[in-house]
Amino acid sequence: MESKLEVTEILKRYSADIDQEINRALETVDPETLRQASEHLVKAGGKKLRPSLVVLSAEAVGGEVESALKTGAAVELIHTFSLIHDDIMDQDEKRRGKPSVHVLWGEPMAILAGDTLFSKAFATVMKSEDDGVAPENILPALHTVVDSCVKICEGQALDMGFAERTDVREEEYLTMIYKKTAALIAAATKAGAILGGGTPEQVEALSEYGRLIGMAFQIQDDYLDVASSDEDLGKPVGSDIVEGKMTLLVVNALSKASVEDRERLLAILKEEGDEHVTEAMEIMEKYGSIQYAWQVAQEDVNQAKQLLNILDDSPAKEALIRVADFVLERSH
Repeated sequence: MESKLEVTEILKRYSADIDQEINRALETVDPETLRQASEHLVKAGGKKLRPSLVVLSAEAVGGEVESALKTGAAVELIHTFSLIHDDIMDQDEKRRGKPSVHVLWGEPMAILAGDTLFSKAFATVMKSEDDGVAPENILPALHTVVDSCVKICEGQALDMGFAERTDVREEEYLTMIYKKTAALIAAATKAGAILGGGTPEQVEALSEYGRLIGMAFQIQDDYLDVASSDEDLGKPVGSDIVEGKMTLLVVNALSKASVEDRERLLAILKEEGDEHVTEAMEIMEKYGSIQYAWQVAQEDVNQAKQLLNILDDSPAKEALIRVADFVLERSH
């Protein structure tokens, strides 16, 4: 529990500076409705995990905090853009305990708000020169961030395609979550290491560290959906099942289940409503799929922490170790 508190403190340490950069990026957006829609989710909070990882990675390779703040803000803008568009696609009405952007401003304005955040992200990275960052570091950092955006879109498309299928293999599922979730976290740590002037080996290790904790983060989300409470989660438990989502737990259970259990689980996933959610969870429990997902997330985190051995000891390295642990300790 202690390290969880510490991580919240670590993330808070940078959030005021990052918020300032985000506000700077969005304050000129006009008309006001578009600005409000663009700012809504940023103001609703969020852990600021991704931007803090940019800054921590820069520090961990011996760089200055200032060099990474604008790219940290950019990564948060991209994350927020993807949430706004996800909520439209999934028709989710709440996010971070508040009504979604499309609920408050309508879908057309929400699409524009996402597009605005997306565009502002790149402009923000390019302004890093104002903070004394060498242009030869800005270009590869920008390249890293752009590449992750393509992957986010590919991941979302794969995820949507899975909804129509009953034969998704674990390998395909892992590719999808890499693209949809882990790629941006890997871009955060990689861009931070580049901006901090890390060696190619350090940049590679931090990129891989980001990928692994990103994978664990998503798998832990899948796991929490069935192993948490409504209150902790901020949304109904089992909502992935109600939505018929292919998660690692479902994919694993379908690959192991008897014909009868497999048919039943697929039938529940196709149903409207949530009356058989508990039964679906029982099938996943029966085949050890809930425990399996937890173990995969645990292994990813352990491997991520090992990769940090390439760094000299520092408070930033210690913080990255804590963040890796936090991925598994959080309850929502």
